[in-house]
Amino acid sequence: MRTRLDCFPCFLRQVLIALRFSRLKEHQKAQVLKAVLPIIQEANLELTPAHTTTLIHRRVRQLLGQDPFRDIKREYNQVALRMYPALRRLLLGHPRGPLWAATRLAIAGNVIDFGIFSSVDIEGTIRRALEGPLAVEHYEAFREALGRSPQVLYLLDNAGEVAFDRLLIEVLKEMGKQVVAVLKGSAVINDATMEDAQEVGLQGLAELIHNGSDCVGTILELCSAGFRERFMQAPLVISKGQGNFETLMNAPRADVFFLFQSKCDVVSRELGLERGAMLLLGKGLSPGRYPGA
Repeated sequence: MRTRLDCFPCFLRQVLIALRFSRLKEHQKAQVLKAVLPIIQEANLELTPAHTTTLIHRRVRQLLGQDPFRDIKREYNQVALRMYPALRRLLLGHPRGPLWAATRLAIAGNVIDFGIFSSVDIEGTIRRALEGPLAVEHYEAFREALGRSPQVLYLLDNAGEVAFDRLLIEVLKEMGKQVVAVLKGSAVINDATMEDAQEVGLQGLAELIHNGSDCVGTILELCSAGFRERFMQAPLVISKGQGNFETLMNAPRADVFFLFQSKCDVVSRELGLERGAMLLLGKGLSPGRYPGA
């Protein structure tokens, strides 16, 4: 997915969101914002928006001397963990079955994204995911692909959200699947790192690895050679989040299922959907509803 003109206001907004989580005074925030402007001016329209936002957030962290999202990540890990027992009971008793419910809850958890939103409605999003249709519903194709795959490479997205991913990973484990959960190599926005995975209890449920990068999404050429090999060899990939969709929609492999919410106008137009749409999208499948879903 290439960068569009409408991405430029979002680049600026992402800097502002990061600065809201800092303790700088107003004039200091203005200095940081101005220092980031050259990166935005030089954005390559042939690359994905994530290429530019990766550079932006590296520069912001460098100028601040810290990760501005560290505290909010911990807060939402705890918020999601408090919800976890009730959500676990819900999916185990759901009439559509644990896999269906856990998949919907994982998509609902994708609303926890402070790179785009400054506040989130988790409970309302859960209700919408469980009670309404998805804009793109490839659940039957997903279930069939799981049936063929002994192992799943699960690309995690945001802190807080990873507690919702834990629910789906537990169901996959109960189905006999070996799960490899992939985290960021170091801090970027509120994306999950090894520390977040351990905080929400993923150790022991999945093999935890990182992609060797601080890039937004999964920019394969910026990831470690070891991760790229795991990515290409995995029989099935679950990709969480809009950033991973942006960067992997044209990845050189077919068996990828994207679970996310379309949070910006650019991605929504690319998909022909309304902003806020929820998707379980199989790579290479028609965006229309999968037969039998």
